[in-house]
Amino acid sequence: MDIPKLRLTRTRLAGAALGVTALVAIVALLAPPISPDDRGPFADSRPPPGLAERFYPPDNWAWGLIRVRGAPAQRYGVAAPSEVALADVLILPDYGETAETWFETARDLTADAYAVWVLEGVGQGGSGRLASRRDLGHLQSFDADVTAVRAMAEQVIHSEPRRPLVILGEGVGAFVAARAVETGERPAALILSAPDCVMAPAPPSAGTSESGEARAPGGGPWRRDGPDDFSARRTHDAWRGAVTHAWQLANPDLRLGGPSLDWRKAFLALRRATGADVGGIRVPTLVLEAAGAPPCLDPPGARLQDLAGARPSLELDDAARSAPWLDTVRKVVADARASAPSATALFKPTARR
Repeated sequence: MDIPKLRLTRTRLAGAALGVTALVAIVALLAPPISPDDRGPFADSRPPPGLAERFYPPDNWAWGLIRVRGAPAQRYGVAAPSEVALADVLILPDYGETAETWFETARDLTADAYAVWVLEGVGQGGSGRLASRRDLGHLQSFDADVTAVRAMAEQVIHSEPRRPLVILGEGVGAFVAARAVETGERPAALILSAPDCVMAPAPPSAGTSESGEARAPGGGPWRRDGPDDFSARRTHDAWRGAVTHAWQLANPDLRLGGPSLDWRKAFLALRRATGADVGGIRVPTLVLEAAGAPPCLDPPGARLQDLAGARPSLELDDAARSAPWLDTVRKVVADARASAPSATALFKPTARR
């Protein structure tokens, strides 16, 4: 899989460097609400009625858009802590998740003085679409997703040695994160959370562009009556399992059903390319898995941790399973922070003449 060069146009927000008012004003000008049949990006979202406060946007949350040349704009969100950020955490959600899915986790991490960024993939969440049916996850290559990760790190987040960047990929996002590192990105640490090793490949008949945009077998359109992540047995927690569906119910532009045939083929190609080049991952890496999950992404030197009894949506599982997951994520970020050079080490005074 060839990764395009980092040539992109982007809508850039300064993240934690700007105040909330300025960020929201910029987003409102750049990405107004769109009609349900539009393929364009959807920046803002309204909270579902009756949602618990812990699932609301964290303080200082704002939206932005980034566009890799030749691909639709991708939506990202950022939350700054109330104090100076000690590290940056870039989250890449699983298929069907949105940035809103990660609000609770973002709250937890900003409370630790970390800036949290969530980047949605092409055709996911509020990102632009390639297909005429907005609830169809469709693309022909993950190249743009991988390039966007590198662009976020290098041209939007601007991580520094004293403020390390940790990339966390969940499910499908774990492969995008791993591929970004294989192709040149160098975060301080990499977390591969529940890499999706079981999604069925596309059938051989997915050949032409017409059939490729058809929905793959086993996946239907988005439905108001579910299933949500709890009923799909992706989490033991009924409240967390209902969060993504609730946001999609209140915001039609976020809705996503099953993927297309071409998407399945592209994901299979991504998995193969990532597996073939896994030796190129040379940063501290943690692989978090539900116990008994089939391994398929195991970089050399990576630390593997099983979470007993957990279901695939590790960040949404009940407290008994998600708390150890979050503690481990926090430790990885804290270790990256501890390994970062101090201001004294970076400062090299010029000899007096």
